[in-house]
Amino acid sequence: MISLENLPRLSFTAVLDILLVAYLIYQLLLVARGTRAAHILLGLLVLGGLYYASRAAGLETLHSIMGNLIPYSMLAILVLFQSEIRRTLGRLGRRRIFGAAQVARSESYDDVPLAASHLSESRTGALIVLERDIGLRTFIESGVALDAQLSYDLLLAIFQRGGPLHDGAVIVQPNKVAAAACFLPLTVNPALAGKFGTRHRAAIGVTEESDCLAIVVSEQDGRISAASAGQIEVGLTEERLRERVAQFAGRQPRLAMAPSASPAPVGRLLPTSSAEADQ
Repeated sequence: MISLENLPRLSFTAVLDILLVAYLIYQLLLVARGTRAAHILLGLLVLGGLYYASRAAGLETLHSIMGNLIPYSMLAILVLFQSEIRRTLGRLGRRRIFGAAQVARSESYDDVPLAASHLSESRTGALIVLERDIGLRTFIESGVALDAQLSYDLLLAIFQRGGPLHDGAVIVQPNKVAAAACFLPLTVNPALAGKFGTRHRAAIGVTEESDCLAIVVSEQDGRISAASAGQIEVGLTEERLRERVAQFAGRQPRLAMAPSASPAPVGRLLPTSSAEADQ
């Protein structure tokens, strides 16, 4: 029988240490929940459980195999899942301490849904990326620097067919267009390779690397799509896109429309699995 007198005394420092470790583990689980990083953590737990179970059960062969496998498995995880690990650490770094509320952003994105609607109506391909907390400087430097005031007319001029800045992505920072004709990383998810074209895969790819919102207008059928956190929603109406942009900016959507803009005839909402490829 264990005597309570033999247990170490629980000091204030020990309690604080336990609470901090528990809080960090809780935040890590919140960030990893719903992502492939959750499966990585589960796999590590399984390997660790097999290692200690084999030692407790006296299974020398299994214990030896697991002891040699675990160090190499950690290296393999770092190589194979580097994007997921980088994205998870980025999400952990931008979480607000103790759930602090996000500061409301400027209403500087109202022209984006209007421009996307007009481009959709004319079936002009476009890719617009809205930057958030994680900077996109690497991708901005790959394009043509503009540093211009964000406006409806500017976006239409950039994506004019045959223009020098039509190809590539436009990266928008609060109150300004940072650059155009930018190169973005394509998603490496093999399940999406045959379902989407280059613009859509680039939109998904950049949201896998950061917390931005990527808006795509299909040149093939004019459909509007929005990608975030590695997920994409296709067939958006202008109203739905305005809601997504408002949620991204942390404010309520404005329903007012510019006189020169008209709603685009976009398709119905489709699941990712039934989306057609966009050239």
